[in-house]
Amino acid sequence: MKTKINNYINQYSESSPLVVFRVLFGLIMLISVIRFWSNGWIETTYINPDFHFKYYGFEWVKSLGSWNYVLFLICGLSSFFIMIGYKYTLSCIIFFTSFTYIELIDKTTYLNHYYFISIISFILIFVPANCQFSVDSFVKKTSYISIPRWSIDVVKYMLFIVYFCAGIAKINSDWLIEAQPLKTWLPGKYDLPLVGEYLHQSWTHYFMSWGGMIYDILIGFLLFSKKFRNYAFILVIIFHVMTSIFFPSIGMFPYIMIIATMIFLDSHLHNKIILFLSNFFKSKKESKTKEKISIKNKKLKIITLSLLILLQIMLPFRYSIYDGELFWTEEGYRFSWRVMLMEKSGIATFTIIDNNSKKRVVVSNDEFLTSFQEKQMSHQPDFILEYANYLKQYYKQKGFSDPSVYVDCFVTLNGRLSKRFIKNDIDLLKIDESMRRKNWILPFNDEIQGF
Repeated sequence: MKTKINNYINQYSESSPLVVFRVLFGLIMLISVIRFWSNGWIETTYINPDFHFKYYGFEWVKSLGSWNYVLFLICGLSSFFIMIGYKYTLSCIIFFTSFTYIELIDKTTYLNHYYFISIISFILIFVPANCQFSVDSFVKKTSYISIPRWSIDVVKYMLFIVYFCAGIAKINSDWLIEAQPLKTWLPGKYDLPLVGEYLHQSWTHYFMSWGGMIYDILIGFLLFSKKFRNYAFILVIIFHVMTSIFFPSIGMFPYIMIIATMIFLDSHLHNKIILFLSNFFKSKKESKTKEKISIKNKKLKIITLSLLILLQIMLPFRYSIYDGELFWTEEGYRFSWRVMLMEKSGIATFTIIDNNSKKRVVVSNDEFLTSFQEKQMSHQPDFILEYANYLKQYYKQKGFSDPSVYVDCFVTLNGRLSKRFIKNDIDLLKIDESMRRKNWILPFNDEIQGF
């Protein structure tokens, strides 16, 4: 076993797939930053709100106010430098730090593909994606044809995990037996040309539900197969283009996945892309070409990336340590590649009572939260608890000497009738946020079978 591992670690592959991945990743990240800025989302998401929901353990991450524009500028510039391969390692560190900080400002904005970008940018810190067709290689007058195989495979493994875990998560009764939430979402797309008239039909909902599950489970295996990888990549394009058409709110994710999945394709294609870009930009070829690159601190990098991959394999299944229905409690739901699996919404009405004066106030959530924040808060228990503590501080400043906070919350999940979500007779301020089971969530009284 040890011999096989050592043999694998010492194997080399052509560097061009990782080089093209670097260029396209930097490009799509630059476009994403420009898109976010031009749509005014920096202001509406990170500057205007008075309150931001925090990830557990990252309460110290604060909005920088107007300085968020500088943060996005740094993120955009570092993505550009990754694309051209300038001060590559430092640029990756800066991009990873700035991008991840932005996402930690408010967990309301959590999306799987933001998490994916943070992981990929972290991986890029440790792999030599600037070994050729980069400013760094031009300055050093040296490029490398071959790099360690593991430095390319680690990206492939991460993509496999994303797809496979997303597929496993779809093996549940709501998705396969009830065709939910597609049965709820797709009829609203009736105005799409050519296909709109079919989107209200049950067979379409089941076809897309089962097809999505089968695609996610198998696509990673097909991409690793030399025989089927080209056909698999065509499926990747079709699948993600369709996703973009049906669900435009998902943003850049389909294009990020298409570009990322190109790393599985044969190196001859990537060499042609590099040649085309070299001719297009009329870049001079590095004066010296070496066969193999030598990796500094190779053992430390391999251990770090191996632990990262192991963590990504384990995290999606942490939900199993909790009781209760995952989709209902959402304990262990984030960071597990559960993509578009539920349509969940709620209504949460908060009441503040001063235990000394007996003064009572029913809160208007729109005074404190944006509409998007309120929507996300209304059905996620950690949001509800955090918001209750924010209300405590606010009303203490308004003269409530000993406040209690209660919530009357009703939630609907995947087309079911709305039902009470949180115990309405419990003072939320008596609850400490932790990773322990949230026994103040009422039982689901239903069952969603599956993983």
